[in-house]
Amino acid sequence: MKSLLWIILFVLGLAGVLIPLTYLYTASKLPQLESEFDVEKLLKHSIEGERMSLRAGQSERNPRPVTFNRPDFSRLPKDLVALYIRHMDCPRYFQTPREDGTAWAWRLFVGATVGSSPPGEGACERLLAMRIAEGLGIKGNLQLTVAAHRLHAFMQKDQLVAYDMAILYFERGVVGVEDAAFTLFKKELNELQLPELAELQLALPPFYRYWDIRQCKNPTVLRQDRDTLLADLAGWKLVSEDRARNATSQRLGCLE
Repeated sequence: MKSLLWIILFVLGLAGVLIPLTYLYTASKLPQLESEFDVEKLLKHSIEGERMSLRAGQSERNPRPVTFNRPDFSRLPKDLVALYIRHMDCPRYFQTPREDGTAWAWRLFVGATVGSSPPGEGACERLLAMRIAEGLGIKGNLQLTVAAHRLHAFMQKDQLVAYDMAILYFERGVVGVEDAAFTLFKKELNELQLPELAELQLALPPFYRYWDIRQCKNPTVLRQDRDTLLADLAGWKLVSEDRARNATSQRLGCLE
């Protein structure tokens, strides 16, 4: 029994040294991620390059700007945010405190070693931070975990959502929900109404049906699925039942 105890203490001590060293070594191989400015600078270069690749082959002027501006949560339609967090399985995302300390460290450790995440709203914070890290071109589970931790250190919950929605890739030159809204509906994001926002949600994670909407493929099925999202949103009290019912009476935006 005494020998077993010494072995356990030795393993714990070794882990206490190896884990910080592994973290520091991995962090040293990543791009600088100390502030929102660092993230914005990295994304600006890649996203503006992506948008320019499309504009270069167009004979007509594209009304969407090439410039990547710092994502602003306050500019996102609240109904779209409600749809988005609901379908990350975190409908109470903004009603729970930001996860930190031991709980956050344990979540990252389990994610890096087991590949899953403990339940709780913090799972969506990890998911969003990992997606943003992927958008920065970072690969590998350990590298993504370390990058997610660094991003989470200075990004609040609303910033995580705003950055994630601003870097979603749909097709060549179409990056972020604002580009997607204009491509699919020929409107700016802030001009979309609730039924169009629910339709747009079908193009976003976890559905990824951008091309179905782009081509207006199987509109009957698309409308049924849109209406299901609206009914679900009302069921979670994220919109009123009257608004959801009125939205389901509207025709699909892709048919306009």
